[in-house]
Amino acid sequence: MAETVDDAAGRRCGFVALIGRPNVGKSTLTNALVGAKISIVTPKVQTTRTRIIGIAIVGATQLVLVDTPGIFTPKRRLDRAMIAAAWKGAHDADVIAVLVDAARGYDEDTRRILDGLKRGNRQAILVLNKIDRVEKPLLLELAARLNADGAFTDTFMISALNGDGVEDLRAALVARMPPGAWLYPEDQLSDLPTRLLAAELVREQVFLQLHQELPYASAVDVESWEEHGDGSARVSAVIYVQRESHRPIVLGKGGARIKAIGSAARKELESLIGRRAHLVLHVKVEENWADRPEHYRTIGLEFDV
Repeated sequence: MAETVDDAAGRRCGFVALIGRPNVGKSTLTNALVGAKISIVTPKVQTTRTRIIGIAIVGATQLVLVDTPGIFTPKRRLDRAMIAAAWKGAHDADVIAVLVDAARGYDEDTRRILDGLKRGNRQAILVLNKIDRVEKPLLLELAARLNADGAFTDTFMISALNGDGVEDLRAALVARMPPGAWLYPEDQLSDLPTRLLAAELVREQVFLQLHQELPYASAVDVESWEEHGDGSARVSAVIYVQRESHRPIVLGKGGARIKAIGSAARKELESLIGRRAHLVLHVKVEENWADRPEHYRTIGLEFDV
């Protein structure tokens, strides 16, 4: 229901884009700021493939957090689509927060991001993440180097994983939000359809459980979602792989691996939707799934970029 003028009085709302190279902790920070898991997190690079909206309420302010894919040197169509989504998220935001892995330092991908901000005539705030892995003198040296170009207005040092500095960052983001009515209902945590969230939870488990065995090129689509009279849901999803040799890796001996993936994803899904779910998984081989326009549309990416 739309807010009335009185309802919206004193409220603030705005978009915060979290950008950075792959694996700097954008999804972990999004989840920490929202206070719930709405972005999947794995050790594998380029886990996030599309812009994911997380919604946090702080007093009279609604923070709309845009968790973007990592920015890196693209090699494939999917890479280009993900990077385009990341820059679109930054372009549309009221505040841009550039995350840098403090342990990794100032690398070429970070340099490329700063150049992109300059081309767009945008300033940002610098968020040095994973500070628990770096000695303080090195942190200060890295912060000084990153701030030398004048792209950043402020610097925050945090550990998104253990929460250090996150509250200070949250307060700073709230202070930067413009006045305006909230864009989402108070109890909404993300704008992703539940079907897509379910697919993401399955893909997370594929990455976590097969990180060393399965190549990066896999995808998950939810084929059907059926609501039952007892309040439970039956979800049927397909895990796409590119080679016939990948199929037995996902299935495991006697189907043990896909059962484990399904069990873990189902528990996450039930926690998300607050009711019982029956998750059925299948594996299909489709060599060119990464060139299917409909797959890009399903996850909110542009195909021709």
